[in-house]
Amino acid sequence: MVFSMTGFGRGEFRTGETSITVEIRSVNHRYNDISIKMPKSLSFLDERVRQYVQSRISRGRVDVFISYELSEVRDPEVKVNYDLAHSYYNALTQLKEKAGIEDRIPFSLVATFPDVIVAKQRELDEEELWKQLLDALVNAMDILVQMRRQEGGNHKKDILDKLQKMNDRVLDIEKRAGFIVEEYREKLEKRIEELSRGIDLDRDRIYQEVIIFADKSNIDEEIVRLKSHISQMHNILDEGGTIGRKLDFLVQEMHREINTIGSKANDLHISKSVIDIKAQLEKMREQIQNIE
Repeated sequence: MVFSMTGFGRGEFRTGETSITVEIRSVNHRYNDISIKMPKSLSFLDERVRQYVQSRISRGRVDVFISYELSEVRDPEVKVNYDLAHSYYNALTQLKEKAGIEDRIPFSLVATFPDVIVAKQRELDEEELWKQLLDALVNAMDILVQMRRQEGGNHKKDILDKLQKMNDRVLDIEKRAGFIVEEYREKLEKRIEELSRGIDLDRDRIYQEVIIFADKSNIDEEIVRLKSHISQMHNILDEGGTIGRKLDFLVQEMHREINTIGSKANDLHISKSVIDIKAQLEKMREQIQNIE
């Protein structure tokens, strides 16, 4: 399956007290470049988020935005330091006896001493928080991947259409190449006859020139390689996966072959087909830049 590198996805997780939103955007990039922005309170989950994104996306610039808030204030957790309270009470008792004080030591007095009763905000369960974040992350990523898959399918369809047009032009070139040498021989003989004005022609010399021309203008190897590249591109598109770099390499090779054909053939009809193929390759190259 062919995937584009462009997409967007959004996922949410909500409970009575927790709200997590994940937005993911991806664009084309040579490598797998992931940027994560999240509140500091969730920074300990950065590596887990990064690993999950890498498991779903092989190539592209990916920006992950995570927002998190508690919609309701949690009741604080109250703890009593009983040992400290006893120590305070014993100290007060000793003080009362040595000072000869008859008053009773009130409970409320002991409770007011530092650190006897401490109220702390309840700490978040890291594993539970990761499960909540992962739920939103998976939803956002599923939407993103689906968008990349759909756009990638459109790219594949269009590239296949361009390959067919290119293949048609290559067949035209191959057919035309069979007539070039004979036409050159006929033109050469006619031109020499016009210039020689009845002088006997050296046929051997003409044939030598024709052979030299045939050798210089031979494009059989380039046509074979060009056909092979087109076939390889079909196979790679069918295989799918991370194929953008492979396709980009083949397009460069096709450019090289078609340029050689254009320079060697020296024929108007072939030149027109070469121009058509170059136009298709340029359009194809732009599309391939956005394939994973």
